[in-house]
Order: sequence, then structure tokens, then C-alpha cells
Amino acid sequence: MGTQIFVNLPVKDLNRSIAFFTKLGYTFNPQFTDHKATCMVVSDHIYFMLIVEEFFQTFTRKPIADASQVTEAILCLSADSREAVDEITRKAVEAGGSIPREAQDHGWMYIKGFQDLDGHLWEYLYMDSNATPAS
Repeated sequence: MGTQIFVNLPVKDLNRSIAFFTKLGYTFNPQFTDHKATCMVVSDHIYFMLIVEEFFQTFTRKPIADASQVTEAILCLSADSREAVDEITRKAVEAGGSIPREAQDHGWMYIKGFQDLDGHLWEYLYMDSNATPAS
């Protein structure tokens, strides 16, 4: 079995976050979902645990960053095409998210992102490995 990643993200309103990411086409594992958290399935190896802030705070002694005010991380996922990048970001805006900056088009690599309802920054990128510049 390959390495899996579970990214834990604090959210203010779990049901609102589930509704937002459902509109983007993601599903949730009911086995790991209750009133405090849910497991958003990205792929067979990538999962995002959306965790209500009060419960998330029990995992750390540090304060939780207010992602609407500071950048905690930029979560970047690959897409199969430029069109797929544009589609997911379009869906995010329609679901209530916002676009924090213009798309970055480097010819061989295309990146566009959104800010979710809690302020977390997400980017989706398409990379044409056949057009990657030589180092």
C-alpha cells in the first residue's frame, strides 16, 4: 500500500463545509464522519479531515490560525487539464468561495486557486510534463 496523506483542517461550521465541498464534487467517508469531523475523499491516497474548531483545538496547544486573516498553508492538488482547473475553481466561486489571485499560466504549468468558506487557500494545477522546461 502506498503512503496516504490525511490533512487536518479546522472549520467553523462542519455542515456548511460539507455542503461547499460537495458542490465541488467531493465525497465523504461516513465511517469517519460525526458532528465533530468528516473525512473528505480526494483519492485513494488523499484525504482531508474537516474538523470543527473546538475539537481541532484538542489536537494542539497552539492557537488555531484564522485562515481568513493569515496564510497557514496553500493546499495544492493536481488536475487532468486546464479546463478541469477552471471548472473546480468556477464551482468553488459558485459555492461561496473566492479567487484570491489571478491564474498563473507558465505555458507548461497552469495554476488557479480559491479560498474556501473558512479562508483556507486551495490551488489546482495542470502540468504538461512533455512541455516541462529542461533544467
